[in-house]
Parts: sequence; C-alpha cells; structure tokens
Amino acid sequence: MIHFWVRPLARRVALLVALIAIALSPLAARAAQPEFCAGPPGGIPIIAPLAHLAAKIDKGGPINIVAVGSSSTSGIGASSPDTAYPTRLEVELRNLFPKLEIHVVNRGKAGEDAPEELARLAADVVALHPDLAIWQVGTNAVLRRDDLAADGEWMREGVDLMKRNGIDVVLMDLQYAPRVLDRSAYPAMEGLIAETADDAHVGLFGRFALMRFWQRSHAADAPAMVGDDGLHMTDAGYDCLAADLAAALEANWRAEEKLVHRAHRSVNAVAGLPAQSAPDSHEAQAPGAMRRNDATPFN
Repeated sequence: MIHFWVRPLARRVALLVALIAIALSPLAARAAQPEFCAGPPGGIPIIAPLAHLAAKIDKGGPINIVAVGSSSTSGIGASSPDTAYPTRLEVELRNLFPKLEIHVVNRGKAGEDAPEELARLAADVVALHPDLAIWQVGTNAVLRRDDLAADGEWMREGVDLMKRNGIDVVLMDLQYAPRVLDRSAYPAMEGLIAETADDAHVGLFGRFALMRFWQRSHAADAPAMVGDDGLHMTDAGYDCLAADLAAALEANWRAEEKLVHRAHRSVNAVAGLPAQSAPDSHEAQAPGAMRRNDATPFN
C-alpha cells in the first residue's frame, strides 16, 4: 500500500468524508444484514486509519485479529462459543472478503478490568503478532467504581504497547444496557475511551451508540439484544455487533483506499503519467484452512 504524507487532522477529515460517502453508497447494503442489525444512518464509522490492516488486505492477507476484553468478548450471554462476537466477526469478515484468509482469536476473560487486561496484553495480544487488536474495555470499571482517575492511564499504556509493536488498535466502548445506565460513571467512561482513542490516533467503535440506536428504533417484536441479567448481550446482539463491526472495518479500508488512490492519481497527473485503476484486493489470495479462537500464534 502506498502511503502519502498528510497532516493528521486533514487526513482524518478526509477519511471521515470518504467513510460517509461509502456508507451512503449502494455498496453499504451488500452485506445483507437483518434489518434489526442496522445502525444509524451512516453507520458507526471507525475514523482513524488502520494502516497495518489495510496493507494486509491490499496484499491479499492473511488477516490476523485478536479480540481482547472481558465478558462481552468471551461471550457471556451467548448460547455457545460459536455465537460470541469474535467468532461471528470472523464469519462476517470472511463474507465481506471471501478470497482472504482471516483469523479472529478470542482473548476475552469474564470479570476482568483494565488493569488485568493490561497485564496480559503482552502475552495474549502482542505475542500473537496480529494486524489488528480490538480492545473492549470500560464496562467493569463503571460497574465497580465511580473514580476513573487511573483508567485513562491504563488504557493509554495498553494502546501504546500495542502500537509500538506494529498493531492497529480499535477500542470498543460500553454496552448500552440497564446495569450500565444505572451507574453514574458511564458518561465519564464513554468520554475517557473516546479521548484515549482520539489522542492516540487509534480506532473507536461506538458500541454504546449502536446499541442505543437499536433500543430506540426496534419494533416491539424484534429480538432482544441484551439478556435478562440487564448487562450481557444475547446471540442476536453479538451477531449484530459482529456484523456492524465487520462493516465498519471494511468501510474504513475502502475509505483509506479512496484516499490513497486519489493521492496516487494526483501524483500521476503531476508527473504526466496515465491514471491507474485500483486493484481488486479480494482476488489476491484463496482462503486457507480456518483456525478460530485457538491458542496458536499467527506467526
């Protein structure tokens, strides 16, 4: 993938514009999600560029992702490991990129908080050498305490560790669920997660906004997205979360491709060279054998 220097703010604005254009285009509907999975108009975009993931897609894979977090990642509330969001994310991404080999490893541990997750990032994420880490964080902190003074430092330290090791990062925020909404600290945590992502120039996936949209827009007979415990997601919730997250990752890649292709065309024009069409990265590599949620490092 060819990278052109652009000031960070200008690049992020351009990427956001490209993401909106992609979300509103006919391509956005091609994932054939159930209607109740749909997010707000324009989707839930991941705005920060995910350069390592994009480069791997451009090269034809393989794509290696680690999902780290607590019970929302491990799959508490799901009827089986196959319906936890990381497993479903692998399926959704394989549907969107059918010619690529894609692995998503589940490193969720129920009940953990940011400091416990930080302590195991080196072994459970960095040691696997993934292209992307999705860190679901913050819910247990909100459930346990109102003082979040240390949480920002824990998140910043974890994000920095993964970035230093060449891993793209997407932070996933809180679930929109009754037990979370009962806690006074949830708005502060939402702001802290967004601020951490923004300051570190990493991705943010707004699960809270997505689930709030579901709750406010669903018909009475739509599947429940949160279980009877008022906290953990159901099979339908995890399935839709994975579908919307996969769509956001694909849209991020397509937006990045638009920026790179536009810059490439501009350079060619200055040099007097003919314009080149962007290659179809989906055709680059046939899929290999699946290795889902196991303990084997990627390389």
